[in-house]
Amino acid sequence: MSERVLAIDLGDVRLGLALSDETGRVAQPYGVLKREGRRLDLQRLARLAREIGVGRIVVGLPLRMDGTAGDQARRAQAFAERLRQITGLPVETWDERLSTAAATRSLLEANVGRTRRKGLVDQAAACLILQAYLDRRRSPGAP
Repeated sequence: MSERVLAIDLGDVRLGLALSDETGRVAQPYGVLKREGRRLDLQRLARLAREIGVGRIVVGLPLRMDGTAGDQARRAQAFAERLRQITGLPVETWDERLSTAAATRSLLEANVGRTRRKGLVDQAAACLILQAYLDRRRSPGAP
């Protein structure tokens, strides 16, 4: 069963967003939300999820390079759990190690200027997270 999936790259200043197509195969950048406090951020995301009709949400999980969870990962897990409670949707976390670095590198290679890059890197990172998640879901033996 295909469904639209929303991915969120949690930053301290911005939330990068990516959205899958209706088939659940291709990730597309969806924009950035400026952080306004956890409670308001969660409410805005829940409203957005309803408006665009997503069936699932993926939150980037910033694990350490050795795969362990630090403070940021625990905050992301708590954010995902709260989002699950508010939306009633399945909310999963996805290992996002190096997604921001990869997004930045891609934008640099595309000669995107520093000012414009700031606004794009968060949604590009969310897009990388989502595409990896979608690809894994389609692979044989995936849950």
